[in-house]
Amino acid sequence: MATTTNRLRNNGRFGVSEFIASVIQGRWFRVSISFLIMVGAGNPYLFGTYSQAIKSSQGYDQSTLNLLGFYKDLGASLGLPSGLLAEVTPPWFVVLLGSAMNFVGFFMIWLGATHRISKPRVWQMCLYIFIGASYQNYANTGVVVTTVKNFPESRGTTLGLLKGYLGLGGAILTQLYLAIYGNDSESLILLIAWLPAASSMVFAYTIRVIKVGRQPKEQKVFYQFFYASLALALFLMAMIIAQKQITFSKAAFCGSATM
Repeated sequence: MATTTNRLRNNGRFGVSEFIASVIQGRWFRVSISFLIMVGAGNPYLFGTYSQAIKSSQGYDQSTLNLLGFYKDLGASLGLPSGLLAEVTPPWFVVLLGSAMNFVGFFMIWLGATHRISKPRVWQMCLYIFIGASYQNYANTGVVVTTVKNFPESRGTTLGLLKGYLGLGGAILTQLYLAIYGNDSESLILLIAWLPAASSMVFAYTIRVIKVGRQPKEQKVFYQFFYASLALALFLMAMIIAQKQITFSKAAFCGSATM
């Protein structure tokens, strides 16, 4: 009796572990992780929120701030290095390297903005923001290309969803920043540095090409993702409008971020 019970327990454990492994290795889990990584890659869209903290802490004028914005846009647009790297390395490595660049770039900006290091020169700040913003290219190359390969029959829908989460990334990161740090622009720079890097460090290894045939209800599942994304966008819009009209407490910010 005891032997039979132990055997059933072992079979149950094996069944649960096998199920978890199949979920993690499946395409749908990987596409969900791709959405998460693309949210983190949307941090360049927050420049208007944290740029004033850089301007005031460094004593920059508007022309210098515009120069920083130029290098931020340049870093987010120059995709040649990530494309060449993707030719010789697996996609998870591309994402991982991009997240490391994101952390280094924005963490150095945060150190400079909070006066934890000696005041950086303008060219150094331009270099830091160029490196940090480059993460968007590495995420695009590693995540978007891989996901499109995994869903070749639904590449248009997949690409649209991924780009949609990239655009929503700024709003999502803003809600998380308000919940964690409150209204502190310097802390937003720190959040941009560590959160995308942490999520990529944990999940980048799941970004791999899987050769699987098309499933019968594949497009239907993507439509469900689309409806969920649309609901998320409407919720974020409602929260942003409400936060402009009403003074939110820390608990209210935490509640909106949790939702």
